[in-house]
Amino acid sequence: MMERDTASDPLAISFFWEIATVDQLARARITRALPKGMELSHFLVLNHLALTQMERTPAELARLFHVTKGAMTNTVHRLEDAGFIHVRPDWDDARRKLVSISPAGVRARTNAVDAISPVFEHLVQQIGAEKVRSLMPTLQRLRGLLSDD
Repeated sequence: MMERDTASDPLAISFFWEIATVDQLARARITRALPKGMELSHFLVLNHLALTQMERTPAELARLFHVTKGAMTNTVHRLEDAGFIHVRPDWDDARRKLVSISPAGVRARTNAVDAISPVFEHLVQQIGAEKVRSLMPTLQRLRGLLSDD
């Protein structure tokens, strides 16, 4: 995104412009740092499954990540082909499938975290850990408000 003067914009526009710009720049840095062959969408799904330790349907994952079912189906197929997830039938509803992270997926997620952590640790050091920590409640509240829509 190009640099622009936001001083004359309403506060809400300036605020979300900064968030959108930070998002784009962070995604680019993460993508460059991820291990070869891993895409950001793969990491995000693996990270979610690793942190929650819950099985999810592809439709639930699509809703969680605000992507189409087709896009999530593609991501699930790629992760399954790589051996990073297990996909099984839902025994209660044969029309659905359930996705869980595999041991290889846990290792891939750990490798990805190790690869991207230095990129952001440097930024946290520059901003200050306390300042970053103090921003977390506001960012989490904002996420909650936006996800309620």
